[in-house]
Amino acid sequence: MKASAQPADRTLLRTAGRVVVKVGSSSLTSVAGGISEDALLSLVDVLAARRNTGTELILVSSGAIAAGLAPLGLGRRPRDLATQQAAASVGQGLLMARYTQAFGAHGVAVSQVLLTAEDLMRRQHYANAYRALNRLLHLGVVPVVNENDTVATHEIRFGDNDRLAALVAHLVKADALVLLSDVDALYDGPPKAGAKRIAHVAGPADLDGVSIGRTGKAGVGTGGMVTKVEAAAMAAESGIPALVTATANAAAALSGEDVGTWFSTNGTRRPVRLLWLAHLATIQGRLTIDDGAVQAVRERHRSLLPAGITSVKGTFEPGDPVEIADSAGRIVARGLVNFSSYELPRMLGRSTKELSASLGRQYEREVIHVDDLVML
Repeated sequence: MKASAQPADRTLLRTAGRVVVKVGSSSLTSVAGGISEDALLSLVDVLAARRNTGTELILVSSGAIAAGLAPLGLGRRPRDLATQQAAASVGQGLLMARYTQAFGAHGVAVSQVLLTAEDLMRRQHYANAYRALNRLLHLGVVPVVNENDTVATHEIRFGDNDRLAALVAHLVKADALVLLSDVDALYDGPPKAGAKRIAHVAGPADLDGVSIGRTGKAGVGTGGMVTKVEAAAMAAESGIPALVTATANAAAALSGEDVGTWFSTNGTRRPVRLLWLAHLATIQGRLTIDDGAVQAVRERHRSLLPAGITSVKGTFEPGDPVEIADSAGRIVARGLVNFSSYELPRMLGRSTKELSASLGRQYEREVIHVDDLVML
């Protein structure tokens, strides 16, 4: 079910037809690694009640790695990828078993959806993920989404489930994103020092000078408030409002009450690969361009041509993400490059017609197409 006209403030959550809710490891598990039954049941009670009013919900849930620690006899979150993958493999089943039982008590079915970054970057995978999630929602199911930690690599990870939640919200065209953790809101300084809650963020300027913490107090997550702010800002920049608050405030948040920090929209929806490119991509190289190319790319929204490139740095292949800098070294954009770092140096400063004549017709094209460029 999708709501039609929506208010612009947090009261939108009262009537939102489709909401993505993300909960962090620190809200579900203990330092020892076990799942907190009370915490999970309390959250499910809130979400199931809202689902039973007709709202479509997607739950992006961390906790698989943390849940797998105790069964494997691990005292803390492992640092190496292989042991993280093993813990996730054990913990994901335990986590889903608890969710299935808890939601089932309310007559709500759940499903497991494990995603990798490639599932949201490759066009066919993206379309398949959208169809599957959309169908599950139409069937009244609550999809429980997590990163597929068992097979993900360092190079192609979302980095944390906050960013994953923002991309999932974009994927399913959600009305709002709610990010839950063990912190009730964003503050303008340390809360213990008497800082004030930041109730509303209208744009990046509202966060100037704000120091944002990085770790949760439970010690089992991968990020902190900084990743939630980044994810909320990512969603807001793509036309989806977001709320950051504590898991204990879940009911109040979904009722549109004045809790947490509300990030109102300050942009329009754009292709998910551009969101990934702007916020998550691992940059493989840098192209420095002249002033004319900067103007063409930034002001006239044109593709980047070899004639405007003055230097190439890094090692990359066609399709890799690179950053684009002006002559002073300021990063002005990111893009997906059509040529390798081996090919580009002999192309610099030359027109596409000249390149076609001397190197072949395959060189008569953009270095980065405008559709694969994102301004920073």
